[in-house]
Amino acid sequence: MNQSTEHNRSIHLASRPHGAPKAENFRLETAPRPSPQAGQVLLRTVYLSLDPYMRGRMSDAPSYAPPMQVGDVMVGGTVSRVAESRHPDFTVGDWVLGASGWQDYALSDGKGLVKLDPNMPHPSHALGVLGMPGFTAYMGLLDIGQPKSGETLVVAAATGPVGATVGQIGKLKGCRVIGVAGGEEKCRHAVEVLGFDACIDHHHEDLAEQLAQACPQGIDVYFENVGGRVFDAVLPLLNTGARVPVCGVVAQYNSTALPEGPDRLPLLLNTLLRKRMRMQGFIIWADYGDRYDEFYRDMSAWYAEGRIKYREHRVEGLEQAPDAFIGLLEGRNFGKLVVQVGETG
Repeated sequence: MNQSTEHNRSIHLASRPHGAPKAENFRLETAPRPSPQAGQVLLRTVYLSLDPYMRGRMSDAPSYAPPMQVGDVMVGGTVSRVAESRHPDFTVGDWVLGASGWQDYALSDGKGLVKLDPNMPHPSHALGVLGMPGFTAYMGLLDIGQPKSGETLVVAAATGPVGATVGQIGKLKGCRVIGVAGGEEKCRHAVEVLGFDACIDHHHEDLAEQLAQACPQGIDVYFENVGGRVFDAVLPLLNTGARVPVCGVVAQYNSTALPEGPDRLPLLLNTLLRKRMRMQGFIIWADYGDRYDEFYRDMSAWYAEGRIKYREHRVEGLEQAPDAFIGLLEGRNFGKLVVQVGETG
């Protein structure tokens, strides 16, 4: 954490990746620290969120958000301190949630900034359980998944910031919750700490057989954030009337062509029709931005009461962000991945 008071380090998209991102797709630059004009604030990044959606923004393929251009600062949610202010609504030292991206400092006119409670014990949690990942889990499960007591809920990436929260909300709603995660340690965490009823290691060759054994009554809700062979194992087990919220397909973000093997689309369409399923994609801020207060009220209470557990995977230093992001797409992180860019004071 080598933040300077005179210079601004920033990490840019150096080239578009073909397949999995590599170190050469990123470039570290240093420039003079900017100064705010009238109506602006200068934000000093303390915490940077790394999330799978960033991979899509690195490509120029059509998506729900415009792609970054080669040379742009990498996008990302941040928790920052106000370093200088020429804006009437902000004072030096304020904690704010924003989207400054992968850099030490950023200018803002205040639009889109959210002031955080100055007494918040863990400001970085505004990037996780109390921020976008928690919001995604809450609205996707409760509004689209509509879990009912006694139903079976399955969630992949079960110890990630979204999956872990989905499973715990499912338990609060009386569901039997089955997780899918990568590795025995993560599966133990899902059961012993998060309270899942079972968790299956997706590295096992017999994933489909193990999932079927864990779900003898089928699957009523599947929270989709991975895709790939996990969804292949889930599809035959979905019950009539099943609901499938879709917030991501991490297994396919690095793909450069359609997967090998048979065309699965006819099977999916037949299953959707025959079992009268609901499968719905959503973009959290675009579709539910006006309901953030509802989420924050419930989640902050559950978290304060210890009914929702949260794990953060923290990396120190802006220069570590590219490798940490590459590791995120490979499943190397354990919990919400956050880079501490600067000191908290």
